[in-house]
Amino acid sequence: MIDITKDIQSLTTFRRRSGEFMKQLKKSKRAVVLTVKGKAAAVVQDAEAYQRLLDIAARADSFEGIRQGLAQAKAGQGRDAEDFFAEFEARHDISD
Repeated sequence: MIDITKDIQSLTTFRRRSGEFMKQLKKSKRAVVLTVKGKAAAVVQDAEAYQRLLDIAARADSFEGIRQGLAQAKAGQGRDAEDFFAEFEARHDISD
């Protein structure tokens, strides 16, 4: 959740007080929206919080792929793994 009194700041203010902002980012683990002429221009956050966001996005992407695969299987789409691998091996001239 964004706290508009702390988490939205002008780029100029960020430039002037970047050390304070870095401490705030590390402590709060929340991103700060930087504005230019009153409009959102960039988002800044500490590396650990950003990595956590990337991990969450990767998990969500995996879950979505699994959900789609299960939906396709339920709809009768797809094919048996044995058929797929037989065709794959034949196409790539792979033999046992």
